[in-house]
Order: sequence, then structure tokens, then C-alpha cells
Amino acid sequence: MPRFSVIVPCFNAAATLADTLQALRDQHLQDWEALLIDDGSTDATVAILEAAAAADSRFRVLQNIGKGPSAARNLGLAKALGEIVAFCDADDIWEAEKLACLARTFDADDVDGCYARIAFFDGDQSRTTSQIAAGDLTIPVLLGENPVCTMSNLALKREVALASGGLDESMVHNEDLEWLIRLVGEGHRITGIDRVLVRYRTSVTGLSSDLSAMQAGRETALRTAERFGFTSEPKADAIHLRYLARRALRVGAPPKVALGLALQGLRLSPRGWFSNARRGALVLGGVIAAPLMPMALRRVLFSY
Repeated sequence: MPRFSVIVPCFNAAATLADTLQALRDQHLQDWEALLIDDGSTDATVAILEAAAAADSRFRVLQNIGKGPSAARNLGLAKALGEIVAFCDADDIWEAEKLACLARTFDADDVDGCYARIAFFDGDQSRTTSQIAAGDLTIPVLLGENPVCTMSNLALKREVALASGGLDESMVHNEDLEWLIRLVGEGHRITGIDRVLVRYRTSVTGLSSDLSAMQAGRETALRTAERFGFTSEPKADAIHLRYLARRALRVGAPPKVALGLALQGLRLSPRGWFSNARRGALVLGGVIAAPLMPMALRRVLFSY
């Protein structure tokens, strides 16, 4: 039985998939299997997956046609053999020491899951990095700006992930946040590793550009938090609105959309908006200058 099962949902990922798979081959810790789950790709994705499996028996190809990334991840979870499951999207890249660092953390601490810092990159250039939370994840922390950031940054004991029921397949956005809230609310310890282990590819396309669906997904996550006795405070809501305003700037939404989000966040909690002073000031300046700012510049400044 492998120590790690890596779950990789794939849909029309031919342009980036080779780099993602090579990063798995390059891991310092080699005790892993990878479940490569195609969701009905029409490009060369399936050919790349099949070639990888033919060359290395640790790669297993599964089909999950048209069911979406959450269903693909849940399928991988159901088929996984490893003690620990780790997720990686088909356009992200793991640092070579990621699995070794995860193994040391699970060995040294009584934790059920862990995550690390991520670097946001566009092309070959990293723009900025995320930060981990102080101490274990809590629901109030998650209701602000989720420090896990992406499923590519999450690893869980398989038995814990299975017992939780996995991801809510009815959700289009923030299904990872809702799952994390459930896991933490059920008493599972998820801790951060203070080093960059994931490179997250930024893009103006894809699910993260759908701001209304993101908001709807957050509402579902908030209802889950309420089941555990937590409601979102104005500070957390302001942090989330800052995040949405930043996204609006990056994906080319009308400037008034970003401005409206920023004004709403500032009204709710100036303290929350400027909880990260640099980020708060940068986003506020961006929404004010957006009508005069070229789209290319917005992508560079707000690609994280």
C-alpha cells in the first residue's frame, strides 16, 4: 500500500498536464500512487494520461465523464489505496520536497490534515506567496480568507476524508471551503507548513472567474459553519469581499463591480479590509484606478 494517493482531476488540460505529472515523478519521496481522473476531455489529455500510466504503473487512469471536479476528486478518494490522500489540479505544480514534507508533518504531529504556502505564478514568474494561519485551522479563520487557497494544497488522512463524506458535488465554487469547515467543525486537526510547496497557475479563465457562483458557494459554506455554531463576523466578510474585489480586477469584470465590492467591504469593517495592510491598500487603489488601468496590468497586479 502506498503512503500517498495523489488525486488529479483533469479536463482539457493538455497544455499544462505534462508539467504537473513531471512534478510528481520528481518528488523526493517516491512512495505514492496517482489517480488521474479524466472528466471527458476533448484535447490530448487522455493520450497524455495513458502514456504516463503505460510508462509508470503508479499512475492509474479513471474516467468520470461530465461529472465535474468535485465528483472526480470523490471518485479518486473512493479508489485511493494510500494512507494519506493529497490533491493536485492538472495545471498546478508541486515542489519536489512536497510529499517528504507532508510525511514528516504527519509523522511528527497528531494531525488529520495539513497544507502549506503556495506561490502564485503566471508563465515562469511567481507573483506572490500565501501565508499559513497561526496554529491549527479554525472555522473563523476559514470564514475570512481561506489560507489553504486551493485543493492542490490539501492533504488528509484517507480514513478522515472518507468518514467526512468528501466534497459536496452539488457545489460549483467554494466546495473546498465548505469541506474544510466540515472537517474542522467535526474536530479534525489541520495544520500549516511554513514553506512554499505548491505553485498555483493563475488564469483569467476557469471557474474562479465566476464571481456570482463564488458568492453562492460561500453562502452554502456559511450555512455549514452555522451548523457548528459559527456565524461570519463583519471582519471576515470584509476580508472575503476584498478577495472578491481582487478577483474582479483580475478577470476583467466591469470596474464598477470591483468598486462596489470594495465599498461594501470597507463599510462592513475597515479593520477587516486592512487586516493585511498592503493587500488592502493595493486592492483599494486598484478599484479606484481600474477605469484607467490596462487589463494586462491588472492581471499582473492582482494575479494572486
